[in-house]
Amino acid sequence: MIKLLLVDDEKGITDSLESFFQNRGFTVYSADGGEKALEIVKKDKPDIVFLDIRMRGMNGLEVLEQIKKIDNKIKVIMLTIHEEKEMMDKAKELGADEYITKPFRVDYLEEVVVKKVQELMKARGNE
Repeated sequence: MIKLLLVDDEKGITDSLESFFQNRGFTVYSADGGEKALEIVKKDKPDIVFLDIRMRGMNGLEVLEQIKKIDNKIKVIMLTIHEEKEMMDKAKELGADEYITKPFRVDYLEEVVVKKVQELMKARGNE
């Protein structure tokens, strides 16, 4: 079972994505900030993390850096309303696997998840 973690301080976003992905058979966790997200990463070991860049407290880049230190095999997909080249470059440098700008279509997110799941399965097959 693939585990997803949704990290965004906008509850409406995490609620709608949680429902969407649960209905497709994923185990879904959500966090409204960086501290809670890191607790979930350590405890529940998600396979894929959707991570908002702009949050109160720890920003997404700080959380991304910590996630990759905990387990660099976790696929991290950055979400933001800002399409800033500098921010995107920094996220990639820190290990982000994808960068998606809001607003997004959930069917597009599903495509990205399917692609990341395939990458995970291929990597696990080679271990």
